[in-house]
Amino acid sequence: MPRSCSLLLAALVGLLAVLGLSAPASAHGFTTVIYVDATSPAPGQVQVRLGLEYDLLLVSVADTQQDDPFYREGQPAWDDGDFAAMTKAVTEHRAAVESYIADRLGVDYAGASCAPRLESDVSVRMNPEQSVPYANVVVDYACPGDANADVLRTGHVISSTLFGDEEGYVKGAKSIVTYDLDDRTGTAGLDSEHPSFSTKQSWQQRFGEFWRLGAEHLLKGLDHLLFLTALIVGSRRLREVVLAATTFTLAHSTTLILAAFGLVHGSADVIEPLIALSIAATAGWYLWRVWRRGEHAADLDVAGRSHFALDRAGWARLAVVFGFGLVHGMGFAGALGIDHAWSWQLLWSLLIFNIGIESVQIGLIVAIFPVLMLLRHRAPRTALWVSAGIALVVAIVGLVWFGQRVFGFELIGEGA
Repeated sequence: MPRSCSLLLAALVGLLAVLGLSAPASAHGFTTVIYVDATSPAPGQVQVRLGLEYDLLLVSVADTQQDDPFYREGQPAWDDGDFAAMTKAVTEHRAAVESYIADRLGVDYAGASCAPRLESDVSVRMNPEQSVPYANVVVDYACPGDANADVLRTGHVISSTLFGDEEGYVKGAKSIVTYDLDDRTGTAGLDSEHPSFSTKQSWQQRFGEFWRLGAEHLLKGLDHLLFLTALIVGSRRLREVVLAATTFTLAHSTTLILAAFGLVHGSADVIEPLIALSIAATAGWYLWRVWRRGEHAADLDVAGRSHFALDRAGWARLAVVFGFGLVHGMGFAGALGIDHAWSWQLLWSLLIFNIGIESVQIGLIVAIFPVLMLLRHRAPRTALWVSAGIALVVAIVGLVWFGQRVFGFELIGEGA
């Protein structure tokens, strides 16, 4: 192997190793999901039902509101899994919780801020998608004027900086908002780069928001990027990798939609290890082919006419990718917080979310795969070493993540 290619292989393998083994075991782009459901039960009133991860609410309120007793009372309840005690802690420190929410969740109408008031209806329950307790609170916002008047001229603006990066506890918090306000229903995704939206936003703006959400989720979700990497290096033709990526999208779209209708759900304790295992298995599939066929690993065994010009191995691979895609879809659903009675309203937004994922996948394939094909054409042996080396590192990272997610050990300290 030429020295330059050896250096290239070493650099690629090293980069994957650093990115993979230094990343958190749960490598999704989102570190927490905040649920925001906004309605207007009466003129001049906006009622917001909030779902907030309990342990984050505990440390954030205690820190920002200087309410150490809240932490001292709430942490033992968290440690013991005592939901009644957790609910009691939130209820008794409603003033500090209200102050924290008032500073970070805003509702504006006609250019004026609506005044928040935390209701006494507080509960803490396990969120099955996230597998952690969530505090559920209701906040009433009193808005100036008639909230139902002149809806053609203006709307409500909702903004969220809850669990912001600057607090130092999580990064990449997402607020998934559903609303029934100003004669409109819809959904929106808020984060640190896009902290607010208007109920009068156009359908193009809503399309753009969820397309961006899908694109960012793939680009920031290292586990999904590694899965795509395994698909790319293990594919023999451009059509094969495009079909594999599209099959993956169709599969996770299926479980996303089923989750939105409340027909399926999975615990993160099960889904996250399976995602890690799917990464290792997809990379291992190609390594097994290299071990069995050597320099002919990239050959297609197509006799006569075949649909999409795929051989039996190619069709078998698509079936496996579809199965793994179903599992990844549950991971997407968990990251988006698809676990509410209103989730069916997200159907259109989820389709746009998937278009964002698919467009980024195709873009990465078009950018990377031709380089691999050119290398295979000009230096087949080098291409084999490069692709096998990358697949090996991806497989190792997947297995390490699997061990971390199942057994809780850390090979390398988890990143931020």
